[in-house]
Amino acid sequence: MNESTIERYDKSGMRRLLAGFPRQVEDAVRIGKRTKIPSMGSSIDSIVLTGLGGSAIAGDLLRSYLAPELTVPFIVNRHYFLPHFVGEKSLVIVSSYSGDTEETISAHLDARKRRARVLCISSGGETQRLAGKFRQPLITIPKGLPPRAALGYSFFPLLLALVKLKFIRAREKDIGETMSALGRQSRRYNSLDPKRNPALQLAQRLYGKVPIIYSPADRYDAVNLRWRGQLEENAKVLAYGNVLPEMNHNELVGWKVLRRLMSEMAVIFLRDRSDHKRVVLRMNLTKGIVSEFASSATEAWSEGKSGLARMFSLIYLGDWVSFYVAMLNGIDPTPVKVIDYLKWELSKV
Repeated sequence: MNESTIERYDKSGMRRLLAGFPRQVEDAVRIGKRTKIPSMGSSIDSIVLTGLGGSAIAGDLLRSYLAPELTVPFIVNRHYFLPHFVGEKSLVIVSSYSGDTEETISAHLDARKRRARVLCISSGGETQRLAGKFRQPLITIPKGLPPRAALGYSFFPLLLALVKLKFIRAREKDIGETMSALGRQSRRYNSLDPKRNPALQLAQRLYGKVPIIYSPADRYDAVNLRWRGQLEENAKVLAYGNVLPEMNHNELVGWKVLRRLMSEMAVIFLRDRSDHKRVVLRMNLTKGIVSEFASSATEAWSEGKSGLARMFSLIYLGDWVSFYVAMLNGIDPTPVKVIDYLKWELSKV
């Protein structure tokens, strides 16, 4: 891997966006702090974030990260309509980076019909127009990025909004640690020396293989999903994954018959020091079992003190891994032509 390889394939500048992610998080925190969020009252009994793709993953991460503290259910909706329970006591967060995601617009209108409280986050488009029309609070974030590269803007303003709405405690110290850690990690992951860059090392293990991501179910289930999505959109490869302990009750048995296919799979275990002690034991045993069949079984450990910093350390590592796999595959990570084609065809109907 050298600079000429990146110049040849990274035509749209994904490396620049990844390297600039710590600054994006800083800007996102400023947006979150300055945006006024009107009180929703104390009667909210559920939170539903509706969105797709890069706009929805922020909801998954919020749900997973805040699960130990939230006293109301938080779910992520990826459909044209909302769950039946949504009503006047629900907070619906409408998340569409572009503002024009058709499923999210449909769910937004559904929330209006059900008289739910609504909070919007978008860079513009129809979501912005509807928020103005219905006089709903809107968090406006910068436009012009691939949604998957705008995670800082999609996540941190909402985290701060939930603090302002008194659903969760303030997290100034954790956010500060996260921003500092991302800055250090950016310099390390931007290096093209594989001896200094664990993201490049992992990418080399995944090159030419089918990535399989395993993680604990608590907190890192959404990080697992982020890794898979980034590998699929950036590196243009199929990626699969599951969580423990659930996969020990079904998927683990599948590591048996298809030996030739399994030899083309590379497994990454996402690890954290706060993992449940029984899940730690299960992970260690599972790694030993799949190592007999997979081309490799590697661990990626979180870094940091706070749960937020540790979670984002693994997210950021996965983002860079997907970039380097794209470079090894000789492909520009930014364009998603097949998604653009699908949206174009849908617009005709």
